[in-house]
Amino acid sequence: MTEPPRPHRPAYRDPASLEAIGGVSDPVAQLHAAHESAAVLLRTGRSAHDPDVTARLVALTDEVGLDTLAELWSARPAQSLPGALWRLYLLREWVTASPDDAAREYAAGIRFTEPNHAVAGVDPPGPTEVRTVADAILRGAFDGDFAIALERAAAFCHVVASGRADTSPGERAVLHAARLQDMARDLAACARLWRAGKLE
Repeated sequence: MTEPPRPHRPAYRDPASLEAIGGVSDPVAQLHAAHESAAVLLRTGRSAHDPDVTARLVALTDEVGLDTLAELWSARPAQSLPGALWRLYLLREWVTASPDDAAREYAAGIRFTEPNHAVAGVDPPGPTEVRTVADAILRGAFDGDFAIALERAAAFCHVVASGRADTSPGERAVLHAARLQDMARDLAACARLWRAGKLE
């Protein structure tokens, strides 16, 4: 008698690759589920004022897997609440899975974009520090100023994109760097929408 297969976490994928995940069978139901779940999650975290609740929300993908959030949020517009939360979790997942790559690309990108480095706040840019900042950015979405969390994530993406383009020659690396730049611009736009009370 063979043992049933054990459940396993979804395979890790680079944030730029995961940007393309999506697809819906019922667009109206998917739209409502995406926006309502994002709003409830953010509201729960921001109203709890409880470090344990915040820690569980930051580590949400450790429990449910990134693919679960991808199904809910990845097909929504980049400049929307589910789109913003999807990108924050995506960034944390990548940094958690590949801290050495993240640190190397971040360190290489600093000289190209010092102002973004100052906003992102990774100092020194080592594997432990990039993981700490990725967690802090997502934590800030729930227990701090959401717009600032989005701006820090945008700045982090700008620095990493610059470093990736510089250290990883080739068309694929350049494409991934461009996608990270797009992610950064979308996160910054979401911060502006949040401050204007228009991020939904």
